[in-house]
Amino acid sequence: MLEEGTKAPDFTIDDQDGNPVSLNDFEGQKILLWFYPKASTPG
Repeated sequence: MLEEGTKAPDFTIDDQDGNPVSLNDFEGQKILLWFYPKASTPG
């Protein structure tokens, strides 16, 4: 688990159109990363 203030590791994922988006693409900007549990799992 990341502690408050810890930088998130860089990652790349496809957007809704299938284009790759990297966390590095937003360097210098404030962003919100939202994580949620997989559907139909406890928690």
